[in-house]
Amino acid sequence: MPKRRLDPLPSAAFQILLSLAEESLHGYGIMRQVEQQTNGRMRLGPGTLYSSIEALLENGLIEEVDRRSAPNEAEERRRYYRLTSVGRKVARSEAERLADLLRVARAKNILRGDYV
Repeated sequence: MPKRRLDPLPSAAFQILLSLAEESLHGYGIMRQVEQQTNGRMRLGPGTLYSSIEALLENGLIEEVDRRSAPNEAEERRRYYRLTSVGRKVARSEAERLADLLRVARAKNILRGDYV
């Protein structure tokens, strides 16, 4: 059986899923949202962004949204994406996995503070 591209979930893919948790976005909107939600610590370049989007689409974690009724031609050409129910479950599972790692790090005095 071939190894799945999203197991474990790469951090760029996880950030994209998080960026789509509340609204549908186009590629540039996703890039800006990821930068904002990571306080500038992660900036996705076009190669990483679109290869991650392709993998997320192939695995059914996101889907393209039909935006033919966009107000102008530039908006109409953009591809918008939204989180699927499977994508939401995968994002939740990854967040729980990361929370478990933080608990272990705290228990071993590697990390201090209230992050979760």
